[in-house]
Amino acid sequence: MSKNNNNPLRVLQFITPAGFYGAERWVLALANNINKKTVMCDLAVTRESENQDLTVAEVYPQRRQQKVHYLKMRGRFDIGVIKQLCTVIRDRKIDVIHTHGYKSDILGLFAAKITGIACVSTPHGFSGNVSFKLATFIRMGTHMLRYFDRVVPLSEELMEDMKRFKVPASKTVFIRNGVDLTEIDAVMEIIPQDQSADTDSRIIGFIGQMIPRKNITDLIGAFDRLYQQNPDLRLQLLGDGSQRPDLERQAKESGCANAVEFLGFRSDRLELLSRFSLFVMTSSLEGIPRCMMEAMAVGVPVVAYDIPGVDQLVEHGKTGLLAPFGDKAALAECCNQILGDPELADRLSRNARELVNVRFSAARMADEYESLFRKLVGEPSTASLKKKEAS
Repeated sequence: MSKNNNNPLRVLQFITPAGFYGAERWVLALANNINKKTVMCDLAVTRESENQDLTVAEVYPQRRQQKVHYLKMRGRFDIGVIKQLCTVIRDRKIDVIHTHGYKSDILGLFAAKITGIACVSTPHGFSGNVSFKLATFIRMGTHMLRYFDRVVPLSEELMEDMKRFKVPASKTVFIRNGVDLTEIDAVMEIIPQDQSADTDSRIIGFIGQMIPRKNITDLIGAFDRLYQQNPDLRLQLLGDGSQRPDLERQAKESGCANAVEFLGFRSDRLELLSRFSLFVMTSSLEGIPRCMMEAMAVGVPVVAYDIPGVDQLVEHGKTGLLAPFGDKAALAECCNQILGDPELADRLSRNARELVNVRFSAARMADEYESLFRKLVGEPSTASLKKKEAS
């Protein structure tokens, strides 16, 4: 049913935060780039424990009466959140609920059906090597996807997963992932030029969750090889997660122990990223990784294992270097090539930034999402609205 076109489209982003990583930053990027004149974009997050990281809610833009809603969740999963969501939807006159992750998919879908509004899910990727209980919840979440009005995966690989989950093709839409260039450029403008690179040593870095699918054990192993030949190198790991104690133990027992730094979650990640000589990713499973897009946008050369999702960003020899998955020797050699050839590093960095500008900006992504939301509620497309504003 079409709504009054004089009122802004009202969207509720819903996520159960696990930190301030790819999915949470994606939600923030959409909010920062959505058309502020035509869309009111609220955020709902679950509050599950006293020490939960709710950074995404704390930094979320609350403009033009946009609000952040904290939903009390008893334990790791609580169906009582559905009632709280319904209250938010009715009080705020929400038109579309947009969910992110298996818990928000399950709870958000029920709330949408009860209140009769459109529902959209954006799958950000699916964890492997998890407990039986968590795997069961993830299966429930993927089963729910077939009942959404639209499912919008972040990569072609995730689009293929939707077929496996029996999500109807008529309900799947591909909108290419995007990175918030306005945030990155604003930070880069205030970083003194003499601080944009480390003068004492060269830094190989990674930003992301410390969980099994990120495969950081291979990164530490490859760095150990590099360090034996180049003792001026340092490895900085930004982020946190369940695997951090094991990774710290691995680093401590290796020959490069004194050169590996675990920095945890950092609010100044972009400043630290700008000082990397090289960004390396050894994941076994990704959508289109936001942290890698940020590295490319900042101008840091990238090396990664050649896996689906990553290969949408890195064309070997043009926008970065790729090594076969699991081949730590080849990965180390790719790193050596870039570290030893400043002209190569500069060329790869320039090409990568251009790629992000053209294909992976959050502004382009936000326009496509707004058009999708409007289609679901029977409104004119974003392009039609822009023509109307210009006339």
